[in-house]
Amino acid sequence: MANPILVTGAAGRVGAVGRMVTELLLKQGKTVRAMVRHEDERSQALRDVGAEVVVGDLLDLDSMHRVIAGCETMYFGMSISDAYLAATVNTAAVAKHHGVKAFINMSQMTLSQMSITETTPSPQHKLQWLSEQVLNWSGLPVVHVRPTVFLEGFFLTLTPDSVRQSNQIRLPFGEGKTSPVAAEDAARVVAALLENPQPHIGKIYHLTGPQSENMHFYAQEYSKALGRTITYQDMPVEPWRDVLLTRGLPVHLVNHLATMADLHRAGGFDRMSDDVLTLTGQVPLSVQEFVRKNVAAFTASARAA
Repeated sequence: MANPILVTGAAGRVGAVGRMVTELLLKQGKTVRAMVRHEDERSQALRDVGAEVVVGDLLDLDSMHRVIAGCETMYFGMSISDAYLAATVNTAAVAKHHGVKAFINMSQMTLSQMSITETTPSPQHKLQWLSEQVLNWSGLPVVHVRPTVFLEGFFLTLTPDSVRQSNQIRLPFGEGKTSPVAAEDAARVVAALLENPQPHIGKIYHLTGPQSENMHFYAQEYSKALGRTITYQDMPVEPWRDVLLTRGLPVHLVNHLATMADLHRAGGFDRMSDDVLTLTGQVPLSVQEFVRKNVAAFTASARAA
């Protein structure tokens, strides 16, 4: 029996790369070890489709030995957290001990604009930059995957309420251009790398959508997908940040989102790459296609029903 491919964060909710990577690999007939934080209906669903499910904690050394032992290829992805660096170091140390031959790391495109002397106000960006440094120092055979902003993040999470209620996209992106990418495209890239990692060891891939445009353009894309007029309403970053805090989001996450908003306003996400097409053979999902696939989230009557 082939060594299992390890996928961390495999029980993530809608838009989670780890869950989609697991499903893609299983459809290809691969043996997959799916790491989850705890047992629930999502972990059972992974078992039902053929994954070997293991419970583990990226911050717990003993559990990571159980998770990684016997795996030669693995995907590491973690949500935004103030423990991100510690989790990366812990996982890398155990992966090194067990002789992992390919370590696919989910990172962020903003890191391409960072260095030992250049950073951003986001503590998360700093943790992720340091995490990449640690992985490079470790000697592990690493591939870094750096997506731009995920459609499932800002667009599916933070715009549906205003679109349903007032046909407006309210985000503090100013006139800056952005090239959001769908999590499913990132998952297809990761699955392709896990399937045949050796030609890619030591490389960095940047993932964007098929367009880099401002939010007025994307409002038109929403309009085409939804069949009604959607407009873009800019707003200052600080009041928007305060709204996120009132929703109960963690301060670490809100600080990161606010930094991303400032970077958008400054044109920091006006980036384009062909890496999704090159690695998967498929053009990445556009904003219009994404909204059409998630039309219920943006439609008041469908939401009420």
